[in-house]
Amino acid sequence: MVPVKKTDRSQSGATIYDVARVAGVSAMTVSRVMNRNTYVSETTRDKVTAAAASLNYQVNTAARAARVGTLGVGLLYSNPSSAYMSAFLVGAMERCSQSGGQLILERCDDMRSQRNAIARLIANGADGILVPPPLCDSKSALKQLDQIGMPTVAIATGRPLAGVSAVRIDDYAGAMAMMQYLLSLGHKDIAFVQGDPLHTPAQLRYQAYLDAMAQAGLSVAPERVAPGLFTYRSGLNAARQLLGNKSRPTAIFAANDDMAAAVIAVAHGLHLQVPQDLVVCGFDDTPVATAVWPELTTVHQPIGDMARAAVDMLIEQIRRRRAGETAPVQHQLLPFTLITRESSDPAAAPDLLTG
Repeated sequence: MVPVKKTDRSQSGATIYDVARVAGVSAMTVSRVMNRNTYVSETTRDKVTAAAASLNYQVNTAARAARVGTLGVGLLYSNPSSAYMSAFLVGAMERCSQSGGQLILERCDDMRSQRNAIARLIANGADGILVPPPLCDSKSALKQLDQIGMPTVAIATGRPLAGVSAVRIDDYAGAMAMMQYLLSLGHKDIAFVQGDPLHTPAQLRYQAYLDAMAQAGLSVAPERVAPGLFTYRSGLNAARQLLGNKSRPTAIFAANDDMAAAVIAVAHGLHLQVPQDLVVCGFDDTPVATAVWPELTTVHQPIGDMARAAVDMLIEQIRRRRAGETAPVQHQLLPFTLITRESSDPAAAPDLLTG
């Protein structure tokens, strides 16, 4: 048996993955043994028990006791300050409360912390895991969850994997609807603020921008596209880049509302009137869209409904698994809505265009 150096990641210094490595089994097998699942051979059970003893691994009994009779719904998240995540959490908590689920949160900021975050979710009683953006596009995270047999639902991924259940909207169609709206207003010089390049919805929204401009016979100059990361600060940097020259676009389409709000702030600082001097549009319709002045024209993504649908999907997977059944992979597509507000038209009353 290979000794494992203890760390301070838990009270005992060992995680479920340490036990799995020493025993030569998967983390899910260790979880089954610790939860006294009968679908484990005695030989495997003895290996896991011996490995746990050698590492002084301790099950979180408080978490186990707290979830007796409940379903542990794990949530692996990053970027907690985003408006998107706030809206998602509200929807997930509401549905868990209604469905007898216990929401268990774990933050993961980078690839290094990802493995440990998943281990902590399992140790704290997660029976399945929700993966919202941007982690929904992390192939390593989804592969890790698949390897340990953990029920998983990805939320807002632009290209859901064949073997992973997912809830999303059509990001390409939503961005195309926004571009067609801007073009219908007569705009020909439209700039774009990109989202996180690793996030598939960001890629699809940018591609829709390029395709719409090409279909309208309009070229896109390199200086009309600015990089962003879906954060307000990245939106500030992008807006300064796009508006820093005398030759300015007549409209800016940002890949999310946080960055669009930043564009409006920079425009105000340059004494530009929105929408008279510059039209600004976003995507998602998070609370920030109506907290800024003027209020944002944006594409409404039903984030709360997506969270509720994802919780329902995950709980069904968990219950089927407990019953010894195989849960089918589901890909659910929810509708988006284009909402026009004052940032594109000073006379705009809320005008809804669905798709």
